[in-house]
Amino acid sequence: MNDQHHGPPQHHGPPQHHGPPGHRGPPPGERKHFFDSRRNADLFFRAFYVLCAVVFVAELFIDRHTEHPWEGLFGFYGLWGFASFWFLVLVAKQMRKALIRSEDYYDVD
Repeated sequence: MNDQHHGPPQHHGPPQHHGPPGHRGPPPGERKHFFDSRRNADLFFRAFYVLCAVVFVAELFIDRHTEHPWEGLFGFYGLWGFASFWFLVLVAKQMRKALIRSEDYYDVD
């Protein structure tokens, strides 16, 4: 059996950081994207939280024409969305167990 390694070198250990300690940017030579800046990411999440609060409060004043009695419950659609997303995460975790491959799956023998 041949013990030679084929392909690019394998990286083991923690991810490598580029630049000085505390540096939060792309590696040298790569373009900086909008969410690379902590300030932009914080601004996005603040805007998202404000939007969620506005929609939540608006539910008090909007007359929804419901088809089923449970749709009339306060916060129903928010709870339904959260529960659906939670369910999808649980399903994805189980799917990962069935679909996962070993680290050397694509290595040439």
